[in-house]
Amino acid sequence: MSRPPRATFRLQEGGLVLVILVLGALLTLFGGSVRLPQFETLPDGTRQRVFTVDANGDKTPVFETKNKFLNTQNLAQLAKDTSFVAIMAVGMTFVIIAGQIDLSVGAIYALASVLGALVLQLFGPEGSHATSPVVGAWLGALTCLGVGLLCGAWNGGMVVGLRVHPFIITLGTMAIFRGIAFVTTKGQSIGGFPASFRDLIAQPTLPGSGGQVPLSVGGLSLVPLFVTLLVTVVGAVYLTRLAAGRRVYAVGGNELASRFSGIRVGRVKLGVFLCSGLAAGLAALISLGYYGAATSGDGQGYELSVIAAAVVGGASLTGGRGSALGALLGALVIQMISSGIVIVGIDQSYSQIIIGAVVILAVLLDQLNAWLMKRRLKQSRA
Repeated sequence: MSRPPRATFRLQEGGLVLVILVLGALLTLFGGSVRLPQFETLPDGTRQRVFTVDANGDKTPVFETKNKFLNTQNLAQLAKDTSFVAIMAVGMTFVIIAGQIDLSVGAIYALASVLGALVLQLFGPEGSHATSPVVGAWLGALTCLGVGLLCGAWNGGMVVGLRVHPFIITLGTMAIFRGIAFVTTKGQSIGGFPASFRDLIAQPTLPGSGGQVPLSVGGLSLVPLFVTLLVTVVGAVYLTRLAAGRRVYAVGGNELASRFSGIRVGRVKLGVFLCSGLAAGLAALISLGYYGAATSGDGQGYELSVIAAAVVGGASLTGGRGSALGALLGALVIQMISSGIVIVGIDQSYSQIIIGAVVILAVLLDQLNAWLMKRRLKQSRA
């Protein structure tokens, strides 16, 4: 059974780290500065603006000049914006390594969001089935994750059972899932969640620490970032340390050889779609707690961002290559480009063009890398 080429991954991930550092340096140098209101953190973890009082007793807000990119609030915002895409990109990497594709992740994200929101609203403080806030929060969380798993099972089951290319299956389910979300909500926003659920995600400090361990920077919760790092670690361990992960690489590298070696290819394919659906459900759960509302339009266009993050992170669309850490770094690169367009002052209408060009470049570099590997292999045999 083939093993993931870890040395190649380390080189690829090292290159991504270098790209991130270069992008950060360029945005720091050319992004300019901005005047921001000064805040102070109170003992309970909440933040309030700082004012000065003149001789007449008039209060004047205090401002400070900071670099547009290199300031704590912008970096915290960057981490938060990266988190939702990165979580789904890790799941997408599983799918791509196995030689498959999933175009429905954005629609799964939206459907899990709205159904989880409806359950939270139903069992919330003003819902028709109001219950304990803890019970309501758990029901909403399980709904998000369960919907993600169910959608992933539907995708994987049809790909395996009908033996139809995953591009066609997930293109269809993308419309179906999005349509179900729209019909269920009639295009309306769903809110009214238990306060305990939102507090769990937007927690300013670690519970039980007496306000001494902060979980937010610049007023922005770091919980999505912590969840993203946890998902990345779990994904990396699964792919590189477990036999099940090696089977994913084997199927993506050579499906026919894997089948003859006794690997249950259908089960592996079903498993990677389950992982992708679960990741989308988890991202939806985090977004519900962070934003406090959901609509059927959530996650619109996430398909491009998630696939782009996985590909830029080193996942080969021909299968057999990719890593969880690469997906995280790829998502960060994509988000830095999007944020950098705003910071530098480029018209935001060009963001999709630039991201699309980055994806094409990443695919071309992957093809070049594959050609060089084949050439070295031929030379070593000669």
